[in-house]
Amino acid sequence: MNDLGVTSIHRIDGRGKVTGEALFPADLKRDDFLHARIVFTDQPHARLAKLDVAPALATPGVVEVVTADDVPVNEYGLVFRDQPVLIGPNQNARSRVPGDVSRWEADQLCVVVAESVAAATRGAEAVVAEWEELPLLADVDQALSSSVLLHPENGKDTNAYHHLRIRKGDIDAGWAAAEVVVEGAYVLPLQEHAYLQPEAAISYLDDNGRLTVEIAGQWTVEDQEQIAHALDLPMDRVRVIYPSIGGAFGGREDMSMQIVLALAAQKLAARGISRPIRCQWSREESIVGHHKRHRGRVTARLGATREGKLVAVEADCYLDAGGYNYTSNKVLGNLHLCVGGPYEIPNARIDSFAVYTNAVPGGAFRGFGAPQGAFVAETQMNKLAVELGMDPVKLRLRNSLRDGSVGITQVELPLGVSLPEVIEAAATASTGSFEPRELRPMATVSSRPSAVRRGRGFACAYKNIGFSFGFPERCEASVELHGDDKVERAILFHGAAEVGQGAHTALKQMTAMAVGIDIERVETVYSDTAVTGDSGSASASRLTWMSGNSILGAVEEANKKWQDGDRPARGEFRFIPPPTEALDAETGIGQPNFAYGYVAEVVDLSVDVETGHIQVDRVICANDLGRIINRQLAEGQLEGAVVQAHGYAITEDLQIKDARLTHPRLSAYLIPGIDDIPTRVESILLEHPDPRGPWGARGMAEMPLIPYAAAVVAALHDATGVWFHQIPLTPSRVLAGLTTTQT
Repeated sequence: MNDLGVTSIHRIDGRGKVTGEALFPADLKRDDFLHARIVFTDQPHARLAKLDVAPALATPGVVEVVTADDVPVNEYGLVFRDQPVLIGPNQNARSRVPGDVSRWEADQLCVVVAESVAAATRGAEAVVAEWEELPLLADVDQALSSSVLLHPENGKDTNAYHHLRIRKGDIDAGWAAAEVVVEGAYVLPLQEHAYLQPEAAISYLDDNGRLTVEIAGQWTVEDQEQIAHALDLPMDRVRVIYPSIGGAFGGREDMSMQIVLALAAQKLAARGISRPIRCQWSREESIVGHHKRHRGRVTARLGATREGKLVAVEADCYLDAGGYNYTSNKVLGNLHLCVGGPYEIPNARIDSFAVYTNAVPGGAFRGFGAPQGAFVAETQMNKLAVELGMDPVKLRLRNSLRDGSVGITQVELPLGVSLPEVIEAAATASTGSFEPRELRPMATVSSRPSAVRRGRGFACAYKNIGFSFGFPERCEASVELHGDDKVERAILFHGAAEVGQGAHTALKQMTAMAVGIDIERVETVYSDTAVTGDSGSASASRLTWMSGNSILGAVEEANKKWQDGDRPARGEFRFIPPPTEALDAETGIGQPNFAYGYVAEVVDLSVDVETGHIQVDRVICANDLGRIINRQLAEGQLEGAVVQAHGYAITEDLQIKDARLTHPRLSAYLIPGIDDIPTRVESILLEHPDPRGPWGARGMAEMPLIPYAAAVVAALHDATGVWFHQIPLTPSRVLAGLTTTQT
C-alpha cells in the first residue's frame, strides 16, 4: 500500500478481455448491418485516367459505391493534409493535394457497400480503373535523384521536403580536438505494428443525428476533427467512440477507415437509408494498408579525447516517409535529437531529412524515431569504448546528461534528469555470475557447443514525454463528485484511449488518490467524443503524465464547487504543460520538450557462429518511472517493449520491392514467438520524481524498446568481434557478416 492505493491492482478491463465479454470493433453486431469493402488502388505511382463503378453498382447485393466525387474536401492528414481521402479522376476544388494520383499501393479508390461481405467483395472486383503509370520512386535514393516530384503542390523542388539542422559549437575545432574517431553507415528497417486486432469499424447516425464511427484509435478528438474536415461538417455533428482496442503502438494514430465509413453513412443517409455499415480488414489488408516504423539510413561520426570525453558528433540522417507525411516530420525530429545520444557534446553538425517516396508511409511506432537514433548513437558509443579500451558504462557516465546539462539543442534539459542513476542501476544489477541455459535449437538446426559464443552489451537512451517542437499540447478531464455530507463516489470522464497499456486502470487509480476515496468508489467513462473531452493521443509516453495532471486539476475544480454546496459537483479542467519550441531552422536551437524519460539496458546473448542463430539469454532493463502508479502494469509494459524491441532487432524482416510489400502475412513476417523471446527479463523500476509530473510520475512505456537493438549489437560484437550496422539480425545476415569478416 502507498498513498496511491494498491499499486498492483488488476486491470479494470482484464476480466472482460479474458472472458470475451469485452467488445472490439469487429465484435460489434447489429441485425441490419450493411457491409463495406474498401478498394485499394494497388498502384504505387500512377494517375487515374478513368473510374467506372457502374459494374459494381450492377452487382447483385450492392447498395452503393462511394467515390472521390462524394468527398466534400478530398484531403486529410494528421500533420499535413497531403493525402486524398479517395483517389478520383477529377480534382477536388477544395483540396490542395492533387487527388487523381495514387502515391502508394494502399491509397483508397472507393468504398463498396452491400448486403453481405460476399456481395461487397464481388462489387469491389467489378470496379474498373484505368491508370497511367508514372515514374516509380521506390526508395530514398531514387526520390533524391529524380526530377519527378511526388508533391509539387508543396512548392519545393525536391522530394526531401523536411530538413532539420543542428549547428552547435565549432565542429572543425571539435574534430581537431578528437584523438579517437569512430564512424559508421547504418541501415534502419521497416517494422510492422502487428497488433492483434486488424482494422475494423462500424458507422451510423446516432439518435441525435450525428455521424458516428466506432473504431479502434489513439485520439478520439483528432479522428473527429479529420472526419469533420473531409466531410465539411461542424465538429459536433461527428461522434467517435472507441470500443476495446486490440493494440496500437502508434499504428492507429493515422486514419484507416474512419473518414470513408463516415462518408458512406452520410451518403446512404442522404438516400434515406439509415442502416449501420460494417467493415473489417483481413490481416493482409491491415499490413498493406497502414503505415510502418520508418526505414532509413544514417552516416555518423563521433570523436573523443583519449580520456573518453566526447568532443564532436556529425550525422546525416534520411527517413523514408513514403507517399505521405503522416507523422514523419515529428518522427524525424526525435531521430534528430537522439542520434547524438543522451550526452554532453560541445560540437555538433547534424542534418536530417524526411523524403517522399512511393513506398509504404512511415509513421508513429513505439519510440517514435528514438529507436532509430539510439541504434546509431549507442552503437557509436560502444565502438568508441572498444577503441578507447574503456568500460562502456564508465564512458557513458563520463559524458551523461544530468541536471543543468545543455543538450544537443543548446538549451538546458528540464529538471529531473536521472540518466546517471539509471545507468548505474542497470550496471550494478549486471554484476555477478550468470549462467545462460543451452542455446535453443532452431527447428531444423542443432547447435554444436563448440560453435556457441556468448557476449554482453550495454546501451542507454532518453526520449521525450509528451508532444514536442511547439505543438499545442493539452489534456482535458472532467470529474463529478457525488454524495451528501461527504464524497461517496466519483465519476471520471476522460477521452484517453486504452490501447492495451492499462491506462484506464491507472487513470482510475489516480482519480481515487486525487479525490481521497477507495478505488472501488470511482466510476469511469472513456473515449466517446459525445461525453469526453480532448485527451490528446495515447502516444509519446504522455498519457499518465498528462492525464494525471488533468485529473488533479479537474478534482481541484470539483472540490471548489463541492465546498460551495454543489451536489453533485462537476469539475472540468484542461491541463496545458510548459510550452515547447520548434527548433531554429539554421542552428537547431530551441527547447523541444518539457519532460523526458530515461532507460538503460544490459543484454546477454548466445550466438551460434555456424548458423547465425542468436538467443538472448537475459535482459536487464532499468527504467525511471518517477513514481510508480501500478507496478504490475509497468512491469508488463517493460517486458512487452523488450519483446517488441527483440522483433525489431532480430526477427522481423519486412521486405519491400518496387515500393510494394512482398509478404504482407504473419506467416512470413516473424514477430517473436514464445520460443524466440529473451529467456529472462529483469525489470528495475526507479523512482526519481519528475518535478512536473503528477505525484512525480513520468511516462515509461516506450523507453525499454529504444536502446535494445544497440545493446544486442554490442553483445554480438562482444561474442564475435564483428560490428553489425544493419538490423534485423536474422541468421542469414549474421552468418553473412561473420563469413565476410573471416574471409
